[in-house]
Amino acid sequence: MVSNVSLPTVEQLGFRGAAQNALHERAASIAVEQFGRRVFIRAVVEVSNFCRENCAYCGMRRDNRQLPRFRARHDQLAELLVHHRPDSVTDVNIQAGEDPVAVREVVLPLIKTLRRETALGVSVCLGTLDHKLYAELKNAGASIYIIKFEIANPSAYASMNAPGNYDERLNHIRHLAGAGWRVSSGFIAGLPGQSDQDILANFALARDLPLDGCSVSPFIAGDETPLAQAPTADIDLTLNCMAALRLMRPDWVIPAVSALNLAEPGAGYYRGLRTGANLVTINLTPSDLRGDYLLYKRDRFIMTEERILDAIAKVGLAPSTQSLAEFYHTENKVNGSRKLKPVETVSVR
Repeated sequence: MVSNVSLPTVEQLGFRGAAQNALHERAASIAVEQFGRRVFIRAVVEVSNFCRENCAYCGMRRDNRQLPRFRARHDQLAELLVHHRPDSVTDVNIQAGEDPVAVREVVLPLIKTLRRETALGVSVCLGTLDHKLYAELKNAGASIYIIKFEIANPSAYASMNAPGNYDERLNHIRHLAGAGWRVSSGFIAGLPGQSDQDILANFALARDLPLDGCSVSPFIAGDETPLAQAPTADIDLTLNCMAALRLMRPDWVIPAVSALNLAEPGAGYYRGLRTGANLVTINLTPSDLRGDYLLYKRDRFIMTEERILDAIAKVGLAPSTQSLAEFYHTENKVNGSRKLKPVETVSVR
C-alpha cells in the first residue's frame, strides 16, 4: 500500500477540451519519465468461456444458456504461441472464465510448455481460485496475476453479481501479492447507476491494495446480459480515469484495453495510449473460438499486431524488447514495491 499519493477530484474526471488535453499530456509525460518511451506488448489467448460466476455485465455469465461453451486445446495454443506468435510479443496472458477445470487441463500444461520452449513472460487472468491452484500456477512459471476488483462499492458489487463477494475478492488480491505474485487489478468506468463518489472510491481502493498495475475498462453493454440496453460508458470519463491513475501511481503498468475501441470506434485505443498507458495486447485466440469469448459483444474489435504497432507509432512510443515479467524481476524493489516519487494532485484549468 502507498499512502503518500493524492486521489483525483470529480472536477478532473469531468475535464474536456483544453483542460483534458493538459491532463492527458501530463499523464503521458509522467509515463515517459518513469518507463521511457517503451510499451510492453503481450499476446492474450482466451482458453475457456465456461464460468461459474454470474456477473450482470458479462456475456459469459453462467445464466447465459445460449452461449456455446468451449475449452481450447493445449496443443493448438502451444503450437500457436511457440511457433507462430508475432515477433513483437514478449509476454502472453492466459485468460478464461472462472473455470478450474480449464486451469488444470489447459492452463497448467500450457504454462509448462511456454517455460520450457520460450522466454515469454506469463501472466494469467483466471478469477478467484483456491490457494493451492494459485501455487501450482506460480510453480509452473506464471508470475503475474490479473484479478480485477471491478467495483469499489460493496453494495453495487453485490447488485451486479460480481465474482464471489466483495471481501473475498479483495482477500484474494492480498493473498496473491503476499504469495509473491505481481498483481494487476482494475475497475469499470461508467456502470449503470455509478456515481461520482463511486468512481473516486475505485481510486482509493486501488491505491490501498498491493498492486503493480491497474486498468480502467469502459462499461460496454453486453449483448447477452441483463444490462444489454444500458448506455455505453463515456469514453472521456474512461480516458480521464486512465490519466488520473497514471498521475496517482507513476510506477504502475497501465494497459490500454481493447474495449476503448468499442467505446469510441477508430480512436479510443489511440487516445488511451495518449493518457500514459504503457501496455498493449494482441489477441491471438484462435478465430474459431474467440467469437464465443463473450465479454461484451459478438462483434469484437480484435487488436492485431499491425493495429497495435500503428497505434504505438502514432503516439511516438516504441515496443519494449524486454518482457513485462523480466521488467518486474529486475526492478529495484524495496519491501516488494518500486520506489515511488510522490505526485501531487494535478490542477489543470
